Amino acid sequence: MKKIMLKSTISLAVAMASSQIFAGGFAINEQSISGMGTGFAGRSSSADDASTVYGNPAGMSRLKSEQVSIGAAVLDAKTNIRGSGTFGGSTDGDMVPFIAVPMGYYVKPLSDQWAVGVGFYAPFGLVTDYESGFTGRYFANKSKVSVVTFQPTVSYAFNDKVSIGIGPTFNRIDGELTADTLNAATPGRNDGSVKIKGDDTAVGFNAGLLVQATDSTRLGLTYHSKVSYNLDGHTKIQGTGFSVFSGSKYDASLSIDTPESVDFSVTHQLNADWTLYAGSTWTRWSRLQQITVNNSGVPVQLGGSAGPIGTISEPQNWHDTWSHAIGAAYQLNKQWVLRTGFSVDQSPTNNTDRSPRIPTGDRKAISFGAGFTPVDNITIDLAVSYLKEEDTSVNLASATKGALNADYKNSAWGFGSAVTYRF
Repeated sequence: MKKIMLKSTISLAVAMASSQIFAGGFAINEQSISGMGTGFAGRSSSADDASTVYGNPAGMSRLKSEQVSIGAAVLDAKTNIRGSGTFGGSTDGDMVPFIAVPMGYYVKPLSDQWAVGVGFYAPFGLVTDYESGFTGRYFANKSKVSVVTFQPTVSYAFNDKVSIGIGPTFNRIDGELTADTLNAATPGRNDGSVKIKGDDTAVGFNAGLLVQATDSTRLGLTYHSKVSYNLDGHTKIQGTGFSVFSGSKYDASLSIDTPESVDFSVTHQLNADWTLYAGSTWTRWSRLQQITVNNSGVPVQLGGSAGPIGTISEPQNWHDTWSHAIGAAYQLNKQWVLRTGFSVDQSPTNNTDRSPRIPTGDRKAISFGAGFTPVDNITIDLAVSYLKEEDTSVNLASATKGALNADYKNSAWGFGSAVTYRF
């Protein structure tokens, strides 16, 4: 029987967890199309429509009418890869397919002080899908993770200056990852593949404070809590290199926390036509120093001479990050408002541990948007953004997967639209 090195299975499980957290690397900020137009500057202080359920739940107190907002954004990422792996292969094609991000919100004022609302949005998500002969196929082939959140929310206004809001978040994670697994007897030939799937539902919360500091300046502070996940799933192996074990499944589990974040922003009404926005977000990525994965039932023949693989910890060594944004809106007339924004965003990864599943670096983005109100109770928001990341490198070496040395140039376009209806 040919020996198959299954350590890549463990690496896949580690990547599964990191992919869920590393949505910040391919950040899905698109929880609001009106906010997208200003580069998400003023995210926690603008409170322009029902999407404030996510941006700052205290902002519901500023919405004086019952309203619903429904929208979606699409992300079109481009990647240029130059590099090589030990066992050859290609670096053609884009690794990120077209991605759609839905969102929906509802807010109902109950009185001058109380308001309630609900939100449905995607706070994290990742899809990377390399061509079948990718030179780094032993480290990664496909990574697909989706996180969707449902958030019921309540807000209370102490007066016309200060309001607070809070709501629990119910978060559902689904992940699927694949990679080729090296046939130790004939490296690069008759290889097998490994697929890992897992899911979990966990609870967090979102809380905010909104202060009308002056007649023209509003301050917002929003806290998104950490969320603790305990994923249960399975590892499936297949391919000619796995002999009689092809098609077998083994239990896999891991526990991990997504980090908390704090957003502070300012909205300033310069005059009747111009509104200025600024904001910063801190995210506690340093929670992720390592990931511990538990696998059960792996046979000795797959684990190698050392026997079955049980518990393995792998370092990540991520650091806390800051993102900053500035933006502006111009009220062209009663029907049209024009928006723009610029943002910079740090990546939590480092040059030593960066993976081909999430090969991202620091980035900059410019955004443009518009709001069209054809009648008093309907607003259509449109937005477009362009994101450019710094060039990054992936340099990995493994006794069971060979080496990968690759340089990445990443960029992306985002397009969004939403409709708000006020009852």
